[in-house]
Amino acid sequence: MGALISMEMVSVALRTLRHRKAAFAGAFVALFCAAALVCACGMLLDTGLRGSVAPERYAGAPVIVTGDQFVHQTVRKSEEKTKTKAKQLSEQAWVPASLADRLRRVPGVSRVVTEVTFPAYVAGRRFQGHGWESAALTPYTLRTGRAPKAEGEVVVEAASGFSTGARVPVRTAAGSRTYLVTGVTTQDLPSQDTLFFATAEARRMAGRAGQVGAIGVFPGVDVSETLKDAAADGRVLAYTGDERGAVEFLGAEKARVKLISLGGALGGTSLLVAILVVVGTFALSIQQRQREIALLRAVAATPRQVRGMLGGEALLVGVVAGSLGSAAGVGLGFWLRSRFVALGAMPENLRLVVSPFPMLAALGAAVLAAWAAAYLSARRAVRIRPVEALGEAELPAARVPAGRMVAGLLCAAGGVVLALVLSALSTEAASSPLTLLTALVWTVAVSLLGPVIARTATVLLGVPLRAARTAGYLAGAGLRATSKRLASVVTPLSLMVAMTCTILFVQTTMGHAAQEQATAGTRAEHVLGPHVPSGTAAAVRGLPGVEAVTEVLRTSVRVGLDKYGAQAATADGLGRTMDLGVVAGSLDGLDDGSVAVSRTAAERLGVSAGAKIRLTLGDGTPAELRVVAIYSRGLGFGDLTLSHALVAGHVDDPLGTVLVAAPAVTRADLERAAPGVGVLDRAQAAEAGAADAEVNYVAMGLIIAFTAIAVVNTIAMSTSSRSRELALLRLVGTTRRQVLRMLSLETLVAVVIAVTLGTGIALITLAAFSTGMTGSVVPHIPPLTYLAVIAAAAALALLATALPARLVLSRRPVEMIGARD
Repeated sequence: MGALISMEMVSVALRTLRHRKAAFAGAFVALFCAAALVCACGMLLDTGLRGSVAPERYAGAPVIVTGDQFVHQTVRKSEEKTKTKAKQLSEQAWVPASLADRLRRVPGVSRVVTEVTFPAYVAGRRFQGHGWESAALTPYTLRTGRAPKAEGEVVVEAASGFSTGARVPVRTAAGSRTYLVTGVTTQDLPSQDTLFFATAEARRMAGRAGQVGAIGVFPGVDVSETLKDAAADGRVLAYTGDERGAVEFLGAEKARVKLISLGGALGGTSLLVAILVVVGTFALSIQQRQREIALLRAVAATPRQVRGMLGGEALLVGVVAGSLGSAAGVGLGFWLRSRFVALGAMPENLRLVVSPFPMLAALGAAVLAAWAAAYLSARRAVRIRPVEALGEAELPAARVPAGRMVAGLLCAAGGVVLALVLSALSTEAASSPLTLLTALVWTVAVSLLGPVIARTATVLLGVPLRAARTAGYLAGAGLRATSKRLASVVTPLSLMVAMTCTILFVQTTMGHAAQEQATAGTRAEHVLGPHVPSGTAAAVRGLPGVEAVTEVLRTSVRVGLDKYGAQAATADGLGRTMDLGVVAGSLDGLDDGSVAVSRTAAERLGVSAGAKIRLTLGDGTPAELRVVAIYSRGLGFGDLTLSHALVAGHVDDPLGTVLVAAPAVTRADLERAAPGVGVLDRAQAAEAGAADAEVNYVAMGLIIAFTAIAVVNTIAMSTSSRSRELALLRLVGTTRRQVLRMLSLETLVAVVIAVTLGTGIALITLAAFSTGMTGSVVPHIPPLTYLAVIAAAAALALLATALPARLVLSRRPVEMIGARD
């Protein structure tokens, strides 16, 4: 790259930039936005790789001992080489309470503090319940009152809003009870709400007899040998420093993994979109300067010199836009983090890693994209003979170069292959990145074949254009003469429509399929929830007219290292409250030693009814279960269905929902039997269970915003460059209104072509995605949402045409016709 660009060419490039600011403004905007996106995504990725969480509740304990939060698997790559992989558990791994006594005997240990953790709900607000013994781990001190001693007493944080002497109704897995506030702490933790109960009461409410969640060791001595001896009781580890924060906030590790996948996917997609947009922007800029380049060739400028000049311009624009965009990307990264925290996708105290690497990567990506875009866009202009260059500057070639046609057809073939592969994928983790890649490859094909598509579409739309008389005639003539210009406008528009529809309707397709299955499979007349204690289910079972009651919990398990969503349900009367769509076997045999598997999961695992599955429950407990049934409604109810009794003791929050089959029982009857618990009907329960896709919308919305900016950018550049053409039309008698109508009609033609192409790309991609994920080739596309996308694309395009056109037409035609090109 450097060999092609001499200092002389850089000097020429600087003079060109000074005199053609408007021509390079579009490329600058595209590169600026690209660098900002890549930098922000790089920050997310860097945070996922190197981010850490400072401890809060464990800040006062030098060493925290708790269970290993990962499931491990050793893979043998060859006879001499093995590799151990690990994946995080979905629930907290507990350790034997007897381990505390062993740790007390370690030389140098002066104090050992145990703790249990469990969810406690007060008026729908979630708190973390603990025994008062664990207050020393922070440490907590009392501002007023005293520590809880009896089973009906509680200590609250100052931010809870309760004061000493207040009575607080608390709901836990052990049931609902009103507690007396005996004390208020001085400390308030920013990331969690805490309640402290008497130690014995807390252990009863946690429901883990003989186990504790964590053990604090004072001071910071080495306890590794003791932990090795305790291996027979389960894998236990000691954590110090910021490692304590990762143990305290189990969601932080999940958030880091999410940031790695999201930052990588979003960054990669952003870079591909950026290259496509920047290539189109430079192609339009060079197309507008075709006469200038032809004259340089005619006065003996060599291809190397012209290429060097264009490369120098690209590098200068890329460096400036990349530097400013990288700086803006830091702010964008902080904004993204704030949105993810607000949506609960990452904890507040997972610090965003700010380092020079994302900024340098963004700058490098902008410079490389600029140079590559200029090189690709100028290939024909610098290769052909000077006489041909002058001819094409006045009358653009009608034929698309053979290389471009072949590349476009190859990309279309690649799109077909990717769509076929996508249709065979049944996991969201595998299909999500391929979905956007499929849409992008199809868009690249459209970009390469754009002139052919534009020429064909212009011929087809010529008849309706003539109905608009003068403006329609002028618009048709202009479009036929400049199919390249039309193609340069259609590409970002079709990209915007395709990406927007794909991103939006992937979520609606999954949500609709899951909701349909949940609605069809829920037979119970009423659903109690959320956060229902097990005692409530027992009370409801005793009501006259109740036919069946099913307690349901949601969790996830791992088979090997693969994660599967699961539900746990009580087997008695399950067929009356839930229809999973059993296709093989029967749910009648579901118990603590068995499992039902969705058809999709069964295909992935290669199992059938009667087979055995080794899996790991959410807290790391291994289990070997027999498959008793295969069912079809996995999206609505989870990949696996297990016994409620098996799972309830291995989840962090055992308060789930309760399905009640009772056609003769009213909602009022259930509300009296279960005071304080919400009672929903089937439709409301299915709606409440719809998937939450807000995080994906926020992240992918940036790409949509980038493509929207590219649309405005490209159309504004195309319109502004036509000042002499518009002046000539004015001088030969065309009115200002007719010119504006002509431009609007041209833009509407571009919108129609782009919407058709973008919709086609999205439909191919979504149909493949839906086939693999839901089994149906028809995706769910809400009509009003689709119309809103089309209306937004049309409005952006018309606005980007009207504003620069009015600015150009505000000048006198004589001045514009004499302006330098």
